[in-house]
Amino acid sequence: MNSRNSTNRLSPTSNFGSRISFLMLSMFSTMAALYVAGRLWLDSENRVYLIEELDRRTGQGRSAISVDDTLKIITCREQQKRLAALQMELGKASQEGFVSKHLLGNNEKDSKKKLLAVVGVSTNFGNKKNRDAIRKAWMPTGAALKKLEEKGIVIRFVIGRSSNRGDSSDRAIDDESRHSNDFIILNDHVESPQEQSKKTKLFFAHAVDHWDAEFYAKVNDNVYINLDAVGAVLASYLDKPRVYIGCMKSGEVFSQPGQKWYEPEWWKFGDKKSYFRHASGEIFAISKALAQFISINRSILRTYAHDDVSAGSWFIGLDVKHVDEGKFCCSSWSSGSLCAAA
Repeated sequence: MNSRNSTNRLSPTSNFGSRISFLMLSMFSTMAALYVAGRLWLDSENRVYLIEELDRRTGQGRSAISVDDTLKIITCREQQKRLAALQMELGKASQEGFVSKHLLGNNEKDSKKKLLAVVGVSTNFGNKKNRDAIRKAWMPTGAALKKLEEKGIVIRFVIGRSSNRGDSSDRAIDDESRHSNDFIILNDHVESPQEQSKKTKLFFAHAVDHWDAEFYAKVNDNVYINLDAVGAVLASYLDKPRVYIGCMKSGEVFSQPGQKWYEPEWWKFGDKKSYFRHASGEIFAISKALAQFISINRSILRTYAHDDVSAGSWFIGLDVKHVDEGKFCCSSWSSGSLCAAA
């Protein structure tokens, strides 16, 4: 009996102790949870502070841009660098003579209407009779010349300066030019039979710098042409962007001094001493892209003894359409040619 009563008296005490233990454990758990939460909150605050400080010091912060915007800025900067580089190259090229200093703002350049052709008739100081004959035969003068230009064809005699600058030869050409208004006078070129190739190069450069045309043609001053037929032939090649039109030929390279067609650099043309295919110098035409190529590279394009060979050499390494135009072969009118050499 006593034993049973004693057991019953101890049960409340045991239950109370269990409750105390549970409460203590809960309290410690709560305190631990609060401690961990506090540390996490403190760490997060530290992280936010560090991020903000980093943003402040690097200058990024909330102004950071998207990847797309960054790529756009990079592209823009690359374009600016390229533009600056091109401007530097253009300035250097202008100083070295690669680009005409008078490319813009020239009174002769017609920006409203593109011409069909600019024709340069290569002449020299002693050939006034030839020029007068051409003016009577196929080259208009005065108002008729101006009207022809309005229709799309410009024609000019092409000549350089005397080695004795300002002498009677120069003065005679200046007087003739003032009267006829049909000359291109290359002030930087000294007129000489040995410099004909350079003269042809400078003509194309000058012409494309001053007139916007589809074609640029060179003619000798002893050649008579059917101007309408020339225009028709050139118009038939308007769909060709880089075209070199002429009476294509080749021939022997003369290596002995004293020969009429002597070539001082004959050794460059191989053991068989034969010229590559090129247009006869009596008359040939090139498209605008090729004239621009000559203008840009005028200071480094090699010239040989003959201007027709020189012109052929400038285009031989380019993606150019060579047109062997039989009508530009000036041997006779009867063969269907549009020209004849006197």
